[in-house]
Formats: sequence, structure tokens, C-alpha cells
Amino acid sequence: MSTMMIDGVEVTAENLPDFTEDEARAYVGYAREHVEGKLRTLAVAPGKAPDMVTLSYAADNVRFERIRRITGYLVGTIDRWNNAKQAEEHDRVKHIGRQK
Repeated sequence: MSTMMIDGVEVTAENLPDFTEDEARAYVGYAREHVEGKLRTLAVAPGKAPDMVTLSYAADNVRFERIRRITGYLVGTIDRWNNAKQAEEHDRVKHIGRQK
């Protein structure tokens, strides 16, 4: 197993004795195109078929905004609503789905 740092990404090659830095750079580039968030680690291992590899990675979490339907509007947060609209949302009965 060999490990190298490529542009801030720790790349580990498992059971690939002829693994080069150029290959590592290519896999990091490929992973960055297909992974959201900042890529931290990348593990490259032989795949099930010849000339195939398996890539495993770890990346920072991607922030997402929760969007809800409140009082007929799709909203992320209600912090920009006026006091009356916020009070209306606060006083609404919250319905929780039936749990099995």
C-alpha cells in the first residue's frame, strides 16, 4: 500500500504496485469532478474486472438548505417574515406523520 499527497488530497493505492503520481493526479481530478464538497482522501484499489479500479473517498459535508412548505409558500427559513406571519407559523398545529 502506498500513500501520497496530491493537491491536498491523501491518495492511498492498495494492491497496485505500479501506481504512479500521474495516475493519482488523474484519479483526484476525476473524483473532484464527480464529488460535491472538498475532497479529503481517496483510496484506489483493483476492481472486479481487469483494467478497472474502485475509488473510495471522503469529502467535507455539503451545506444544504431545508425547504419547507409553510402557509402555502416554499421557504428555507422564516427569519425574513414579518412578526405577524412568524406568529401565524408559530401558532399553527404541527402534524406529525404516523410512525410504524
